[in-house]
Amino acid sequence: MSPLAWASVAVFVSAYALIATEKVNRVAAALGGAWVMLLIHATNAGSAFFSEHAGIDWNVIFLLLGMMIIVGVLKETGVFEYLAIWAAKRAQGRPFRLMVLLVLITAGASALLDNVTTVLLIAPVTFLVCERLAVSPVPFLIAEALASNIGGAATLVGDPPNIIIASRGGLSFNDFLVHMAPMVIVLVAVFVGLCWLMWGRTFRYDPDRAEEVMALDEKEAIADPRLLWQSLVVLVLVLAAFVLHPVLHYEPSVVALLGAGVLVAFTKVTTEKSLAEVEWPTLVFFAGLFVMVGALVHTGVIDQVSRAAVEATAGRLDVATMGLLGGSAVVSAVVDNIPYVATMSPIVAELVAAQGGESAQVLWWALAFGADLGGNATAVGAAANVVVLGIAARNGTPISFWHFTKYGVIVTVVTVTLVAPYLWFRYL
Repeated sequence: MSPLAWASVAVFVSAYALIATEKVNRVAAALGGAWVMLLIHATNAGSAFFSEHAGIDWNVIFLLLGMMIIVGVLKETGVFEYLAIWAAKRAQGRPFRLMVLLVLITAGASALLDNVTTVLLIAPVTFLVCERLAVSPVPFLIAEALASNIGGAATLVGDPPNIIIASRGGLSFNDFLVHMAPMVIVLVAVFVGLCWLMWGRTFRYDPDRAEEVMALDEKEAIADPRLLWQSLVVLVLVLAAFVLHPVLHYEPSVVALLGAGVLVAFTKVTTEKSLAEVEWPTLVFFAGLFVMVGALVHTGVIDQVSRAAVEATAGRLDVATMGLLGGSAVVSAVVDNIPYVATMSPIVAELVAAQGGESAQVLWWALAFGADLGGNATAVGAAANVVVLGIAARNGTPISFWHFTKYGVIVTVVTVTLVAPYLWFRYL
C-alpha cells in the first residue's frame, strides 16, 4: 500500500480506538478523524461530499432525518404511550415476556421496513413501557438493535447492503425470501434463547407494578386523534413506498423527506417541535464515520484487503463461501457494512462469473449474511446500532461502546456459526 493508504489506516484506527475506549466523545472522534483524512488528502471534498460514490452516504443521512421528523410528529399524538401500555398488558407485566414481544415485533418489522426506521419507531415505546414496569431500558434497546439487524437480513429492503447486493447480482425480492428468510426465522428463534441467557434471568417481576399496568386504559393515552390519523396515513404511505422501491424507483431517503415535509406543512405541529426530536449528534457522527471509511475506499485500502481475501480462496467455491461469510462478518463489525458491501460486491460479481453455474450464487448469500449479521458485533457496525445508542444517550440512559459490544459479539459469533452449516449443506 502507498504511504497515504497507511496514513489513512492509522487515522481510522486511532479514531476507532477513541470511540471504543470513550476517551473522547464519539461525535468529536468521528469528526476529528474526518478532518484529518481531509487534511492529509486521503480524500477530498468531491470524494467525501459531492461525487456519485461520495464517502458520505446522503441516502442514509436523509433517510434518518426524514424518519426522525416523522417520529417527532407521531410522538405528539400519544401513540407511543398507547403502544407501551398495550405491550406491557400483553406481556402481563413480565419483563422477559415483554422483551420477547418487542424482539419479535422489531425483527418482523425490520424485514418489511429498513431496520433503522424500525428502531426509530420501537425505541420510544421501549422507554415508556420500561418506565411503567420500573426496569432498565438498556437490555431491551440492545436486544432490539440486534433483532433489527437479524430480521433485516431476510428481505431485499430490510437492510441497505441487501439492496446493493440485489442490484449488483441481479437478484429479486423473491430470491431473498427463498434463500435468506428461512434461515433468518431460525436465527430469530435462537436469538430469543440468547436473550434469556444474557438478560432473562436477571429480570425481576414486580406484581404491584404489573397490577398497575393491567389497570391502565391505553385508549386514554391518545392525546390528538386527528393528528394520529394524519400521521398514520403518511407513515403507511412512506412504508409502502419503501416496500415498492423496486417498482417506484424512489430512494428511501426521498420518500422519508417527502413524508416528513407533508406532516410539517399540513399538520398543526410546529417546525420547532418536529425538529426537536431529530438526533443531530447521531447524524453528524454518521457523516464523520462515512468520510473516514470513504477515505479508506479512496486510498484503495478496502479494495486491497478485499482482493487479498478473494485471492486466498484459490478458486475453490467452498473456501470462497466460508471465507466471504467470516471475512464479511469481521470487517462489518469494524466499518459500516454499507461501504464495505459497495466495495466488495463488484469483486463478488467477478468471482460468481468466474465460478459459473447456479451454485456460485451462494457467494451473494454469504456476503449478505456476513455483512448483515457482522454489523451486530460492535456499537458502530450497523446504522441501527448507532441510532439506538444516540436515542439512549438523549433519554438519559447512555449505553457505552463496550457494554453494547460484549453482547453483540456473542450474538454475531452464534448467528454466523449457525449460518455456515446452512450455506454448506444447502448449497455446497
